[in-house]
Amino acid sequence: MTPVRNTEHRYGAIAILLHWGMAALLLVLIVSGLYMVRLPDVGFDTWKITVILVHKALGMLALFAVMLRLLWRWGNPLPRLVDGLPQWQQVAARFVHLVFYAQMFAVPVTGWLMSSAGGYPLPFFGLFEVPDLVATNEFMFRLWIAAHRWLAYALALFLGLHAGAALHHHFSLRDDTLRRMLPGA
Repeated sequence: MTPVRNTEHRYGAIAILLHWGMAALLLVLIVSGLYMVRLPDVGFDTWKITVILVHKALGMLALFAVMLRLLWRWGNPLPRLVDGLPQWQQVAARFVHLVFYAQMFAVPVTGWLMSSAGGYPLPFFGLFEVPDLVATNEFMFRLWIAAHRWLAYALALFLGLHAGAALHHHFSLRDDTLRRMLPGA
């Protein structure tokens, strides 16, 4: 049985749940973001508006989830890296995780800033409306669109690298890197 808290050798159940939940959420956000920007603006039909609103709400959920992850991580020491990992891989692993946290925070915040600067509401699943961070400003709206897009592309790239490295450790190196993040493994 997986312990609730992290141990020296593996992640705990809460960290695992937050990790895989966030992975699924980020995948849905990336796919929906790529999908919605390809939908035609002509007529701006209700389907595109629905996809955008769901994307925005999920983005706010992702921001909340990354804050939960950070709080949990501050209260739980990380398991040590697997034995025999070269120094450069240890540095790369820690660097990629730090970049992930920065990206998981920056992407939804730039989306929030983009909506605020564009004067577009940000409803959270119909429960309440998220307040604007900045005043409406067309120039800043365009700037935040570009920032949000490129940060999301960078996040997708890092996710691919992260998944590829985990699979490499699991199938090629046959170490416990991936198993430590699997429930019940």
